[in-house]
Amino acid sequence: MLKKFENNIFSSKSTAYLLLICAWLLFFSCGKKSESSTEKTPILLSYAQGFEIFQGKDFWEIHVTQGYTGADKTFRYLVLEENSEAEKSGFDAIVQLPVSKIVVTSTTHIPHLDLLNSTEKLIGFPQTNLISSENTRKLIDTGKVTDLGNGPSANPEMVIDLQPDWMMISTLGEDLRYLDLFAQAKIPAIINGEYVEQNPLGRAEWIKFTGILLGKYEESVAVFEEIEKAYLAAEKLTEKLPKSEKPTVLSGVMYQDIWYAPGAESWGARILENAGGTYIFADQSGAGSLQLNYEFVLDRGLETDFWIGSADFADLKAMGNSEPRYQAFTPWKNGQVYTYTAKKGATGGLEYFELGYVRPDLILKDLIKILHPDLLPEYELYFYQKLE
Repeated sequence: MLKKFENNIFSSKSTAYLLLICAWLLFFSCGKKSESSTEKTPILLSYAQGFEIFQGKDFWEIHVTQGYTGADKTFRYLVLEENSEAEKSGFDAIVQLPVSKIVVTSTTHIPHLDLLNSTEKLIGFPQTNLISSENTRKLIDTGKVTDLGNGPSANPEMVIDLQPDWMMISTLGEDLRYLDLFAQAKIPAIINGEYVEQNPLGRAEWIKFTGILLGKYEESVAVFEEIEKAYLAAEKLTEKLPKSEKPTVLSGVMYQDIWYAPGAESWGARILENAGGTYIFADQSGAGSLQLNYEFVLDRGLETDFWIGSADFADLKAMGNSEPRYQAFTPWKNGQVYTYTAKKGATGGLEYFELGYVRPDLILKDLIKILHPDLLPEYELYFYQKLE
């Protein structure tokens, strides 16, 4: 009887022990799966402040913290590799890689596709006549890119009919009402806030954002590092210039008696500073466009050395005729007025507005060539030209 009791006790203990091991293994395996599907590592950005990226085992997360000026919401996007087991809840949009059909809505997005060898993925764009890229124009001319009219927000039905794998929106905030509509149509609508960045290299770094969405993050890093290297090398040329050798620069134009010019913290003002110029509105704070009266500008800018960023006038005569008050300024009299119209696309789009965000190194070199030609003796202007 005692032996039988001992055997029962042994059997019970063995069963309990085996159950404990099974439970422990089950818990460990479930815990391991959960960890692998959610664990992520932040990837540090060098200049951009408007988005954050995180990498997981088979997924990416992108958090857009500054999708537009004054944004008070962070947009969270999930990008899944093939056969990803990542948790899919709680995101504003989910992109499944690989992608073959995309829609972008700003000409500044077009160079990202070109630089990442993904131009052929574009199937829709608003006002295709604004695009200058030769690669993209070939697609447009062969009917492979649908013209969405004045903007995707005005034509959500056209976007839905195209059923892209994702669409990229550059917005001032007014297009947000369509996000739910695109979500219902299972179209990931991604907000790109590159224009909010005021560091020139910060805007360029958004190519990494596009790189992740295309499944080409490593390629985007390589492209950005080349741009960064070129920008920093050019910036170094002017680092030790004394203030006395930095010419004064006027910028902006009149519109209905208001003079619009870049604020002191703006992208344009920073490039001027990096180029070794003395911006006459450097004490006028603001990251956007200043609105100044003519008398103030005349007092500050009458005898400046250069006038850079004077809209798209064909020549000095046309500029002076459009607004006779321009003729009072010394750079207009001396023919030292430069505009960004040197390169236009086949249908009239200005390449400066398309390529400039991602290639600030070219803008910086142009400005150095204008202000300090001896520092880049062999360089030829790319975006800018002097008004004759």
